[in-house]
Amino acid sequence: MGEAQLSGDHLARVRRAGSRELLSVGVEEEFVLVDARTGRVATRAAEVLADAGERDSDLQAEIVRYQVESATGVCRTAVEVRDQLARARTDLIDLAARHGARLVATGTPVLGDSLPVPLTRRPRYHRMSEEYGALTDDLAICGCHVHVGLPDDEAKVLVSNHLRPWLPTLLALSANSPYWDERDTGYASWRYVVWGRWPSAGPPPWLSSPAEYRALRDVIVASGAALDPAMLYWDVRLSAAHPTLELRVCDVAATVDEAALIAAVVRALAATALTSPLPAPAVPQHLLKVALWRAARDGLEGLGVDPLSGALVPAADLVASLLTAVRPALEAAGEHELVSDGVDRLLLDGSGAARQRRAFSRRGRLEDVVGMLVAQTNPL
Repeated sequence: MGEAQLSGDHLARVRRAGSRELLSVGVEEEFVLVDARTGRVATRAAEVLADAGERDSDLQAEIVRYQVESATGVCRTAVEVRDQLARARTDLIDLAARHGARLVATGTPVLGDSLPVPLTRRPRYHRMSEEYGALTDDLAICGCHVHVGLPDDEAKVLVSNHLRPWLPTLLALSANSPYWDERDTGYASWRYVVWGRWPSAGPPPWLSSPAEYRALRDVIVASGAALDPAMLYWDVRLSAAHPTLELRVCDVAATVDEAALIAAVVRALAATALTSPLPAPAVPQHLLKVALWRAARDGLEGLGVDPLSGALVPAADLVASLLTAVRPALEAAGEHELVSDGVDRLLLDGSGAARQRRAFSRRGRLEDVVGMLVAQTNPL
């Protein structure tokens, strides 16, 4: 029973669940480690994480040996998300410093011989390399994943459908990866372009039911395009490990404040979907793909594709429409001011990608970009 069939008692129950209390939210962040002296990628994740047992934060390895990841617990407010992310970043910064490294929140590495990537020594990652060949060569990418707790799979499918039109706007808000292989790619989010090469990645289709979701997932796994359900890399997916809907479209946020902003907006979109009397618009897949490409290229500072009309409009206008759509949910959570102030700062100071380029423009040195990233990654 999906959104198209949600009705009667079940729909009422789902909507009551969405309006009765704040939905839970959690965030995962991926980072790059760089050498403290040169700013180039530093393959020291194993050494850094070996000391992490004394910390309360949830710190983990990633697919590449110069990447690390953190995860919050289950949170109820954006402030709680921010506090947990700040603690995790501070822990990783301290641990990295013990090994002559710095922590950097960027969707792609800026400096260093990053290709092909040095894979973390785990059987799963090496099996991925064997199965998918050169697709794993450039997986040095860092995202921000937002998990929203929802009552059941029917609610997750309903929310997934409602999130689809907003995926390009969320990507533009988070764009933070203009550099790759020591050059400007011309994109605000090169991470998204790299990730989109995987056969199991990209925007999810409009789904009629959890049964359809599972059927599509099983076809993808059976085809070999994914090793297992955990490799369904859609921009929104039913989490394979948690009782959540997981949004995966965003670059890792440049700052903890921006990460908290994204979490608040995603949670508000979910709450809005649960209480909406209207079905989610079935945006055609080809139009959504085009809108995501444009968001990856232009980011927050350029133009975006309105997924409902196909028209090119300023990305800032799409952000304004997003904030209008979720304002009641943000106000109910007491987070409207936090989000509106955060968006105003982004529009004034520029996205993460714009700030990286501005740091480079001062002297034409990528080392300056890395230095700026190190500074803004630190929450203190």
